[in-house]
Amino acid sequence: MGGLASWFTSRGWRAAGAAILVSLIVFCGLSARLFVFPDTGMPARVDAIVVLGGGGNRLDFGLQLAGEDRAPYLVLSRGLPWIPPGICATHAGPTTVICFQPDPNTTQGEAEGAARLAKRYGWRSMVLVTPRDQVWRAHLRFQRCYAGTIYSVGSHVPWYHWPYAIAYQWGGTVKAELFQRGC
Repeated sequence: MGGLASWFTSRGWRAAGAAILVSLIVFCGLSARLFVFPDTGMPARVDAIVVLGGGGNRLDFGLQLAGEDRAPYLVLSRGLPWIPPGICATHAGPTTVICFQPDPNTTQGEAEGAARLAKRYGWRSMVLVTPRDQVWRAHLRFQRCYAGTIYSVGSHVPWYHWPYAIAYQWGGTVKAELFQRGC
């Protein structure tokens, strides 16, 4: 019994501590890569700018891209907390604005709705406008529904939102990878 107790108190705890430390490092590294520093960027022009629902300054960012004539279409999810009155049936600069109601009112519903619009209008490329923490997961959802090229740009996420944002995105990623694998 002394041997087992000795191993448990010394070598066992060191091994457990090392495993926990390595797991924590891997988790933090993956969180940083997927949610804090995702791959972003877009070419000079795409077929559509798609602004996903939710808070933050994503609508302003999408309108800025439209004003720069980066795409012929600006697509706004009615999942946004506020859309300027009358914008859904007009233009933002040279860009035609299309608003749609995702069903369900989630990133999955937005991917399905945007894919239907892409098919209707013949889009071969789109840029997703969303906060940086959602870039990876949104791309995952959209690539399952849309065969064209997908780019992403990430709007700013305040530092104090990061703990919640990372936890939320991990939950959404697990849901997308394990329970909702289709379009």
